[in-house]
Amino acid sequence: MKQSEFKKRRAALMKQIGKGNIAIIASAPHRTRNRDVHYPFRQDSDFYYLTGFNEAESMAVFIPGREQGEYILFCREFDEKKALWEGAHAGLEGATKHYEADDSFPIDDLDDILPGMLENKSKVFYPMGKDSDLDHKLMEWINNIRKQSRSGITAPGELVSLEHILHEMRLFKSAEELKLMRRAAEVSAKAHVRAMRACKPGLYEYQIEAELMHEFVQDGLRAVAYPSIVAGGKNACVLHYTENKDKLNKGDLLLIDAGVECDHYAADITRTFPVSGKFSEPQRLLYQLVLDAQAAALAEIKPGNPWNKAHDASVETLTRGLVELGLLKGRVKKLIKDEKYKQFYMHRIGHWLGMDVHDVGDYKIKDEWRLLEPGMVLTVEPGLYVAADCETVDKQWRGIGIRIEDDVLVTKDGHEILTGGVPKSIDAIEALMTG
Repeated sequence: MKQSEFKKRRAALMKQIGKGNIAIIASAPHRTRNRDVHYPFRQDSDFYYLTGFNEAESMAVFIPGREQGEYILFCREFDEKKALWEGAHAGLEGATKHYEADDSFPIDDLDDILPGMLENKSKVFYPMGKDSDLDHKLMEWINNIRKQSRSGITAPGELVSLEHILHEMRLFKSAEELKLMRRAAEVSAKAHVRAMRACKPGLYEYQIEAELMHEFVQDGLRAVAYPSIVAGGKNACVLHYTENKDKLNKGDLLLIDAGVECDHYAADITRTFPVSGKFSEPQRLLYQLVLDAQAAALAEIKPGNPWNKAHDASVETLTRGLVELGLLKGRVKKLIKDEKYKQFYMHRIGHWLGMDVHDVGDYKIKDEWRLLEPGMVLTVEPGLYVAADCETVDKQWRGIGIRIEDDVLVTKDGHEILTGGVPKSIDAIEALMTG
């Protein structure tokens, strides 16, 4: 992503912060996996959103109106030995030259320099409660400034959550962000198609996961957006199943929920298909019902509609269908009111999508469901899950878990499905798998 995109975001943030105030945000830390081995580093989404800086041990500071420069980056100094062992890093010169910080300082000098930047500021915007070390340091700095009050120096009098501003900004995707999300969606779709083609009875779930990973990495995207769910048979009724260790049996369905990241932007796709390539009649009936519920929900994804309208449409379609198939008994409206459908459909229709797979952004404003607007991206993912031990339904339905999920952009005129590269109709899936 171009540095001009990050610069535009910083300008928008500082306009909302206002002169006389300051904002600070820390990078993600390195996290130890075992002994002296770290997990692969993944930058904090909020930090990266504002800086594009992909290193640990960093702190970004924003001071609207500061004469010497409004954007300051604290980071590691360049270390030739570290570069030899771990690869290139920006250093102070790179922070200003390549990442367009107005000023840069060593992270080791943070305690000496940052308190001076807090002096005579009214408000401090920062991620409150997210990092206990930063919480503690900030209070320590402010308390030390208060001790200088007789010198005419004032300490910030108000701490404000930075997320309130930042997460509303992140909710609306720019053209540059959508390029990355389309790329993530494209590669994820190719991976799902590859998995469908490779699937056959006798393989193990982890072997299908390997097909997904192969496609991700082969296309140059090495970070999954979340642990892949590859759930055969009754495992699909466990919503966040990630063990991926069981054998795939003839006659079962396979539910795959998997997506990749492209430069910190996520895709999130779920498809369910028959291990042997052909749906049984009970599977076909339940699958078509979930597909119809998704279509009903998608019809409500357009500007001006409240967030919950798509969910309500999916609930009505699924409940009506469950009554027709005999899995529920009673009047549809009463069953919905009493939430009887939750035995089989226990989650909501979707979530925001962006730099985090369950992305930031409020779903309600002043206790009212927020209205959809162009630039928002969300998932639409109805499902049905009939537990293997569910004795209230006929045996033919038991152990069937189905979810269909797509990534959807709200547009000026309606919506755009970003993940349409994976077949989801019954005929298209069977044709792909048997052809």
